Amino acid sequence: MNTSARDAAIRVLIADDDPVILAAVRDLLAGEPGLEVVATARDAEEAVRLVELQRPDVAILDVRMPVRGGPWATREIGRIAPETRVVALSAHDDRATVADMIRAGALGFVVKGAPVAQIVETVERAGRGLASLSGEVVAGVARELDEQLERRERAEQRRRQTTAEIERALAPGGLRTVFQPIVELESGNLIGYEGLTRFNVEPVRGADLWFAAAEEVGLREELEVAAIRAALDRFDDIPADAYLALNLSPTAIMSAQSDLVRTRLADERIVVEVTEHAPVADYDALERALAPIRAEGGRLAIDDAGAGFASLRHILRLNPDIIKLDIGLTRGIDLDRGRRSLASALIAFGTEMGTTIVAEGIETQAELEALRSLGVRYGQGYHLGRPGELPVVGRR
Repeated sequence: MNTSARDAAIRVLIADDDPVILAAVRDLLAGEPGLEVVATARDAEEAVRLVELQRPDVAILDVRMPVRGGPWATREIGRIAPETRVVALSAHDDRATVADMIRAGALGFVVKGAPVAQIVETVERAGRGLASLSGEVVAGVARELDEQLERRERAEQRRRQTTAEIERALAPGGLRTVFQPIVELESGNLIGYEGLTRFNVEPVRGADLWFAAAEEVGLREELEVAAIRAALDRFDDIPADAYLALNLSPTAIMSAQSDLVRTRLADERIVVEVTEHAPVADYDALERALAPIRAEGGRLAIDDAGAGFASLRHILRLNPDIIKLDIGLTRGIDLDRGRRSLASALIAFGTEMGTTIVAEGIETQAELEALRSLGVRYGQGYHLGRPGELPVVGRR
């Protein structure tokens, strides 16, 4: 190479975590007139450091580099060395990859294994500040970016709408509690109530969907605590010989927001229900949060038992006072041998452990009779009493 060619050489940095590809691209470009490889890097952070030191004309970055990745490196290079043009190097010729790098600031894009002439042309064009994407690729990228932007805007709009809905539910009068009787199956005598949350605001949807929506926008704990407070506000209206069962997720039980509520749950007439559907990331932490409640007489129930394998782990780890049979077991139990067998196993386990069994979702006399024959003493469901305003009296 003559002196003038060297003076005009495009200075190039190459970054790829694969040493074979890194060496191949380096050797390819090093042999090309007008190009000079000034540095190589094995990850995104090293690439950014070397760009800051070397100030190359072009940085060829592997999109999927370890540590922080090509898009992050591209943004950092644009910030610290805006004169350095970035060319994305990818093993995947897909629009999403191109879109990520262009959004980050890449001027060119080549696929690993592309013809030598194409790679060299891309680097040379980038060195002159020219884009090197074909019209077809640019059109595809534009569509991808438009679609991503539209999806993001729709998601953000849904999030704002959901947040506003939850905030209306959290406002005074946004929710209320109804009470479903829990009765002794033999006599029909009332032994307790389950407090169930109902919403007075739009949109009209079930409580499970309200709590799921609150979780999507990070407001589930606030909504659970508000629901518990609403139920506890009616606690003094419940007969003195009846208990109140309240649903709380493990996260809400352990949340600092629940501190004020937890002090009111430490009562022998309060049962905290933890659904078997709720995942428990740390049983030790949950047990510590429940300990003060249980030490003062508050009881623990595993709700929806039999709906999945998680209930068995909940039961074994948390040693509940009450096991509530899921409506999926109760429904049609008089006609289904499988349901009776699984219910019998849970009932036998509860008897062995000294745990009270309560059947949920009893909707027919035949289901009630079948459960009684299996040894279940207590239950709730539409056949025994629908949720309503206090006082609610179960059927006898």
